[in-house]
Amino acid sequence: MNKGLPRLLLTLLIVVFAGAVVAIVMTGKGPAKPQPEVAAPMTAAASAAPTAAPAAVQVAPVATPPAVAAAPVAVVPSGVTLVARAPSVPSATPTALGSLDPARDRMWIEFAPNAAGISKITFSDFWISAADRLAAIDHAEDIVSGANQVTPLPSNSQRYALVAQGTIARITVPMLAMHSIEVDGARVSLFGSVWSERAPGSFETTLVDPSGVIHFRILRSFTVRTGEGDGYDLLLSQSVENLDGSPHAIRLVQYGPGELSQDQGEMMDIRRFQFGYLFNVARDPTQSSVITHDAVTYRSDVLKAAQAGQYELWPSAIQKEQQQSISWFGTTNRYFSVAVHAPMPASSATPSKSAASAIEQVRVAIGDPSALDPAGAPTVFTELHSPLLSVAPGARADFSLGAFVGPLDRAILRGDAPYSLLEMAGLIVYQMGGCCSWCTFAWLANIMVVFLDFLHDYVVFDWGLAIVVLVLAVRLLLHPISKKSQVQMQRLSRGMAELKPELDALKSRYGDDPKRMQQEQMRLYREKGVNPAGCLGGFLPTFLQMPIWIALYAVLYLAFELRQQPAFFGIFQLPGGWKFLGDLSAQDRFIPLPWSVNLYLFTFTSVNLLPLLMGGVFYIQQKYMTPPTTVKLSPEQEQQQKMMRIMTVVMFPVMLYTAPSGLTLYIMTSTLVGIWESKRVRRHVEMTANQPVVVKRSKARDALGRLYERAMSRAQEKQQSGRTYKSRG
Repeated sequence: MNKGLPRLLLTLLIVVFAGAVVAIVMTGKGPAKPQPEVAAPMTAAASAAPTAAPAAVQVAPVATPPAVAAAPVAVVPSGVTLVARAPSVPSATPTALGSLDPARDRMWIEFAPNAAGISKITFSDFWISAADRLAAIDHAEDIVSGANQVTPLPSNSQRYALVAQGTIARITVPMLAMHSIEVDGARVSLFGSVWSERAPGSFETTLVDPSGVIHFRILRSFTVRTGEGDGYDLLLSQSVENLDGSPHAIRLVQYGPGELSQDQGEMMDIRRFQFGYLFNVARDPTQSSVITHDAVTYRSDVLKAAQAGQYELWPSAIQKEQQQSISWFGTTNRYFSVAVHAPMPASSATPSKSAASAIEQVRVAIGDPSALDPAGAPTVFTELHSPLLSVAPGARADFSLGAFVGPLDRAILRGDAPYSLLEMAGLIVYQMGGCCSWCTFAWLANIMVVFLDFLHDYVVFDWGLAIVVLVLAVRLLLHPISKKSQVQMQRLSRGMAELKPELDALKSRYGDDPKRMQQEQMRLYREKGVNPAGCLGGFLPTFLQMPIWIALYAVLYLAFELRQQPAFFGIFQLPGGWKFLGDLSAQDRFIPLPWSVNLYLFTFTSVNLLPLLMGGVFYIQQKYMTPPTTVKLSPEQEQQQKMMRIMTVVMFPVMLYTAPSGLTLYIMTSTLVGIWESKRVRRHVEMTANQPVVVKRSKARDALGRLYERAMSRAQEKQQSGRTYKSRG
């Protein structure tokens, strides 16, 4: 008992003392305890180990599991607003990538000080004008040959460049810039001076709460993938790291390829937005086929839809229903493109062709009216919305993409990886915009550009001569039809002339009875074997050539292969750099003028020779090659035909005055060959002038004749009913 009493008293004393300590702590009395320093922003080294204990935290020496002893990470409290903050002072002029040396790099990439985007991409081997391109070639050749006098290299300002287009709320939006991030449904802006430069082309920002605690880190970097895509491919690596103590739903929003600038002197706006996509797994289990058809939308149509409240560009209702996924998305102008695509890592044996991990939706954003647009139309931007991903504590979500920034060159997009694997040659569309889109015959244009390539690379080695050979090939292909049609028209004209006395007799006999007159005329035609509807066959060669003309126009206007290419081995550029036919994709510039005049239809900047020669050739063709009419025309009809001849001679050269010189060269050459062909056919007809005029009857011609007769009957009935109506009125 005596030994147990002291133990009991000691135990009671310890309990009382412990209760007093607990009471003091609960009532706030006693000395202040040191608090963890979590209010200051974390450094890069500290954020790299989110589970490490802050230096100010004191761990009590109690027997607890190690996981409990570690310092707790921050958790976003409910209702707290996060903001983006640069870990260090943002650079006013971020370091550029690449160089302007064509032997080393394809482009010089300058970054914007805000939004981790690109402000300008200058190409090392492309120039604004053909003259500058020629001077650069001469400069390189002089250096290689060790010439005493080296041709001066044009200024870097004359190199072709893609520049960030347009503004939103008067703020310039860089290319492929960041927009925002969505965290558990709350949008946090990533646009502005919230990015720090970690290395050339690499940027970082953090999301912090009002007390400065870092919850997320976002990394973004641009890398030129040398050895792939001929130097025009970028890897856009971007990730979001969750430094928080709980999982979060994350969605990344960035600006995608927006509208590109138009080249000087363009006749129409052919800028487009295009997609490559994959079918669902049930339809394409291997996910190996990238589809590009029915995935082209012109900028004007996108703008109209957005102004009508339709902002979703991808996916459409059908694409949602069929569960298609996006592979690439790009925008183009006449010769260049900016497109984002599946990252396609070279380390993977079977890389995925889907970009769905970074792009779930493409939306249109309308900017301020563009000062460069003649109509003052607003600038069109696009937003790439990623899928909503759940990111665990300490985990990292990857939103990487590839980016093509380069020319619409078939050799690159068809032959180089990763573009050939992704079918990105679908970016090349030989199609005119607006109402001409449906009638451009893109399939025919693809055949023609392949044929022109073959002629240039293996036969004549010059684009001007290739166009001339193309004329001869087309004329030779259509010669049997053209000859037959012209012979038929010549003989029909002679036959109608032989029937003129009998037709005049019928007119004097049945002039008061139009219906009977028509019946007797058709009877006479059948008896003599002459079919007036046979003249329709004379228009067949023209109808057959119209698709060729339109397709060729698209090829010569849009084919990158002909950009700034001279005609006839550049012979006209030898005497002092004369600009005449120095660029088959532009007007011929026979006499450049030091001033310009806006003539509404076009801007007059030079005297162009080919359109003027084309007008003269048209005049000769109409005056000497057109067969005479077999029907006596009224004075009004003669005046109308005269006006049509004048319009053909004058309006065609006017409309094509600023057209690509390659197109005017084709039309003029084709017309000259047609004149020679017509003379040969006329000589053949004259040699058979003594033969009787008999048009071989056929079911097709009889059907045409019946249609012609019915049309004449309807026209006369309509004319007669009109006269009756007027007499009653």
